[in-house]
Amino acid sequence: MQEKIPLSVAIITKNEQENLPGCLASAAFAQQIVVVDSGSSDGTAQIASDHGCEVFREDWRGFGPQKQFALDQCRQDWVLVLDADERIPQQTARVIRSLILKPSKDIAGYSFPRKNFFQGRWIRHGGWWPDRVVRLFLRDRGRFTEAAVHEAVAVNGTVEALGWPLEHFTESDFSALLQKLDRYSTLGARAAFDEGRSATIWEAFFRAELTFLQDYVVKAGFLDGAQGLTLAVTDAVNKFFKYAKLYQLRREATWRAPGDQR
Repeated sequence: MQEKIPLSVAIITKNEQENLPGCLASAAFAQQIVVVDSGSSDGTAQIASDHGCEVFREDWRGFGPQKQFALDQCRQDWVLVLDADERIPQQTARVIRSLILKPSKDIAGYSFPRKNFFQGRWIRHGGWWPDRVVRLFLRDRGRFTEAAVHEAVAVNGTVEALGWPLEHFTESDFSALLQKLDRYSTLGARAAFDEGRSATIWEAFFRAELTFLQDYVVKAGFLDGAQGLTLAVTDAVNKFFKYAKLYQLRREATWRAPGDQR
């Protein structure tokens, strides 16, 4: 597996010095690895440079635009997009290698199931498996959506579903998880506000309650033990604050600021 193949890997980062080495090691078979860093204060950029990556420093644009910028720096015909906390298992790497070296003229992209690990446990329920994502595609046939959060790549052509997974080691530290929840709920509220949507506090509460029931009961999150409970609660709290923040944004847009005479 030492020979490089004509593949570009695109990764966006910020303060990922703990996750990035494992990600880069799993993608070492690619001829080009592009890392776009948005102002890391740790050793992320240096780690990427030490691994032979092409490092670009770019102010944060939102998930979709940031990943598109990374894609624009790729040179190979085929591109694989990874998050810093993801890994390519060896068997999946062998499959990718074979697909790139003997490409099908009828396929423009491939999707993978994603094995999500939380606090050391593979989460198989609560909507977390198979968590299929499109990550490998022809560079000139794929483009990221403009979404600031929950971005996706749109592929012009046939996308084949593969059975070999990627691995995702999601944030397990509670303090960092709360910070991520705050950031994602803010982005989600802003996106909904820009679409002209509104909400009430009661709606935020009922959406959170419904989310917990769906994740933990309907989708059997309880089978994943304490980790499943934690993720169901986290998802519900995220939903509450997304719509509570949307309510706040709508109020602020409706009420005049003190002294505003317009």
